[in-house]
Amino acid sequence: MSQGNDVYGYLPEERPDTLRLVLYAIQQVIVMFPATITVALITGFQVSTTIFASGLATLCFILITGKKIPLYYGSSFAYLSAVASMAVAEGTPEQLAAWEATGILPTELISKAQFGIIMSGFISIAAGLIVRKFGKEAVEKILPPSITGPISMIIGLTLAGNALGDAVSTAEGPIASAWLVVSLVTLLSTIFYSKYLKGFLGQIPLLLGAATGCAVAAIFYLVGGADLNLFRSIADESLNSLWSIGPIAVPAFSLPTFSMTALVAIMPIAIATIPESTAHMYQLDIYVNDVAKKKGVKMDYSLIDLLDRNLIGDGLCDMVSGFVGGPAGTNYGENISTMAITHVFSVPVLAVASIFAMIVACFTPLIKVIYGIPLAVIGGLEVYLFGAIAAQGIAIMIDKSVDMFSAKNIAVIAAIMVIGLGGQYQFGGNIPFFGMSIPCVAGASIFGILLNALLSIGEKNAA
Repeated sequence: MSQGNDVYGYLPEERPDTLRLVLYAIQQVIVMFPATITVALITGFQVSTTIFASGLATLCFILITGKKIPLYYGSSFAYLSAVASMAVAEGTPEQLAAWEATGILPTELISKAQFGIIMSGFISIAAGLIVRKFGKEAVEKILPPSITGPISMIIGLTLAGNALGDAVSTAEGPIASAWLVVSLVTLLSTIFYSKYLKGFLGQIPLLLGAATGCAVAAIFYLVGGADLNLFRSIADESLNSLWSIGPIAVPAFSLPTFSMTALVAIMPIAIATIPESTAHMYQLDIYVNDVAKKKGVKMDYSLIDLLDRNLIGDGLCDMVSGFVGGPAGTNYGENISTMAITHVFSVPVLAVASIFAMIVACFTPLIKVIYGIPLAVIGGLEVYLFGAIAAQGIAIMIDKSVDMFSAKNIAVIAAIMVIGLGGQYQFGGNIPFFGMSIPCVAGASIFGILLNALLSIGEKNAA
């Protein structure tokens, strides 16, 4: 792998020098950490196992895709309701009571969820094989930019509430003011770093922004003591392990157990992640091509031509994560936004980040340190990152010259945006549909695909 020219950024196969490689990787770990931890805490999966699974699956994804696609695999929110409904259906009163009391799903129920997660991998693999058989042109007929663009937008915008929820405290008194100051300092400093710093420092703005926010939070703590303490702690119950020696702890791995309920509840959710994963590939393709153009380098391959590998990799990574006891996952928009902001698309960086994640998962103090980053700091970063995901959706439509005066395109984009955003803010992310709860991004994607297909009937050269 070549060292690459760092004046503008790094292409997927370029490797930064060791110091930069490490710092870029730490930045990637920090931006993936909050969402991955949150999925574990909501579902009741073991935190350390979830972190380890995300790192292991990312490393496997990199190898499966020939070290060509720069994506980080993390835990997906799309499966939350499915896992919860499976647990309620399969759990005994004693198991459900233990889950409610400790926040940790009993191992017997995690094992059943693992089976559904592993089986869900076959959905993505099948989609990848279909793409390989019929080509990306067939996919672009089903998922044209008028669909992948707004899907990218709603992925970012449906997370806007999470970002502000972390950035602005509902508490009263001085701590609320301190919280807001820290989130604003984090957001603005990160933006200023990304815009005004040049060279290497300009490629780690999120790491510098997080450090700046933590420094301000530390000043508040020194001045106000416990009353202005924004740093967090994680319950020891969420960090169970198979065995430990001092600070080193092996995550609580478990093996899957057959469950027809888990199969029915969890496996179909993989359909929802296919449009999301496809949209991520279009995002990457646009931004990597832009970096290559500005560096005057010609890529040996096109990322969008590797869509089949991406989907097959997604499926295999679900299997890897599910086998060791982690949740189902997807490519992380936060990490894509980080790469888009910093222009660092180096696959070696993500490989090192995945190794760091596995090390963190086995070293309890590191989990506590990263988890301890104030939510105000995380919220400040999320405002930038989630907004960048939405902006990438606009970039897809601009880059692909989507006709915004076309009645069909306007109808498809409008339906996707309103269903996706309306489902998030009216129904909390899951839309009631004939007795089922459909994740809003999935529902918007599927409706958009069907509407586009319907409106394309009779068109010449329909796209």
